[in-house]
Amino acid sequence: MAKYLMGLDNGGTMIKAALYDMKGNEVAISSSKTAMFQPQPGFTERDLEEMWQANVKAIKGVLQKAGVKGEEVAGLSVTGHGNGMYLVKEDGSQAYNGMISTDVRGKDYVIEWQNDGTFEKILPKTMQSVWAGQPTTLLKWFLEHRPDVIEETRWVFMCKDYVRYRMTGEAYGEIADMSGSSLMNVRDVKYDKELLADMGLEMIYDKLPPLRYSGEVCGRITKEVADLTGLKEGTPIAGGCMDIHASAMAVGITDEEKMCVVAGTWSINEYISNKPVVDKDLFMTSIYTIPGYWMILEGSPTSASNLEWFLTEILKDVDLHDQDVYDFSNQCVNCVADEDCGIVFLPFLYASNVNINAKACFVGLSAHHNRDNMLRAVYEGIVFSHKYHIEKLLKYRQPPKSIRIAGGVAKSKVWVQMFANILQLPIEVTDCKELGALGAAICAGVATQAFSGFKEASDEMVKIAYTAQPDPEKFAMYDKKYKRYLKVIDALDGIWDEY
Repeated sequence: MAKYLMGLDNGGTMIKAALYDMKGNEVAISSSKTAMFQPQPGFTERDLEEMWQANVKAIKGVLQKAGVKGEEVAGLSVTGHGNGMYLVKEDGSQAYNGMISTDVRGKDYVIEWQNDGTFEKILPKTMQSVWAGQPTTLLKWFLEHRPDVIEETRWVFMCKDYVRYRMTGEAYGEIADMSGSSLMNVRDVKYDKELLADMGLEMIYDKLPPLRYSGEVCGRITKEVADLTGLKEGTPIAGGCMDIHASAMAVGITDEEKMCVVAGTWSINEYISNKPVVDKDLFMTSIYTIPGYWMILEGSPTSASNLEWFLTEILKDVDLHDQDVYDFSNQCVNCVADEDCGIVFLPFLYASNVNINAKACFVGLSAHHNRDNMLRAVYEGIVFSHKYHIEKLLKYRQPPKSIRIAGGVAKSKVWVQMFANILQLPIEVTDCKELGALGAAICAGVATQAFSGFKEASDEMVKIAYTAQPDPEKFAMYDKKYKRYLKVIDALDGIWDEY
């Protein structure tokens, strides 16, 4: 009897497969890495065949680790990074390398659409901002610079839709993922020729795969893939969803009461609503995995990737004595009292959520400061960036009773407590290592009818490990720090344009 669900998570470089029982208990995890390369500045690409083989390796690995046979897997699903673009020819081969969402070759079209009125014209249908890593700007670049690639393209896929296509031979575009790409009319839940024409993209209409929902079966494992992976031929694969939707599902966001924070490469701050929000100042409204709900999201690449840089570049020569680098950084931060860190860090190493030209920096350094003070400032600056986004979201709703947190920050109790103290809200941490994979597995459970719907699946598979309660005595101190953070941003605003 089939008694497990599998989730695949395709990030920008890391591919993970995880196996769960029907109670959400993690049975095994296996991962495989792919290379990202930059043939020109601003281009971030990967080889599609290498990505596919990494998925095969991860699936085989997780079945072997768990000692589970393919016929014991009731179903699986895939999540992946949003946006970027994966172009496939009629025979299934790649028309061009896959592009990750950090690819900015199309940035000039963002500026053009913001200046010529295109953005405001399409907003009622797309419900989201325009930015360089979206397939719309990438397609525009190809139509002007490499029209031969578009001519050869049969399907325009999102990351995880390409992986599912390789598993089943069937081409579908999953609605939650596509709704965050600006390729789709989010308001009417369909592709729209007029919308595409407004961006000069009407010729790609027939290259968009048919739409399906997250919890629908979108094909079955082929014999060829069964032989490669160890899965059983005919195993159903659900539509799945983008990683931001998968993480929200994996922390139990099934109603409008809760909010979710994902602190990873991006600062993701989100909630769901049965009414969409359309505002030119809002980053994104997309369709959620649960039919009838929209996800309202504020985000930017201003989160834990900034800490990764600090640990990689500043601590690269530090002898950790076999200690985990994150445990080491938490100890460093703990050595500095909240009140004793007067440094401001702006987490804009990769991009900004203020001025488009803003850069990262430390402000307020003195001779008595050391590495520990700087690390605490990095932690605090990243939380302040999340707070900046959350305050924008609170224009559209009441404050939540609590926030569910996901991403690398969830592994640090020091950092989670800092989130609670700065936001002055309880922060709930779920008992799960791979949230993207769990969110995908939940989609598989719904599609295979192991559960009656997403609410039942979440109730069964999501568990709270602990809750960090805010310290009210920290409010005034952190409020002063946050206001200083905003003042620094304002003070530097006229300087960044000179870079």
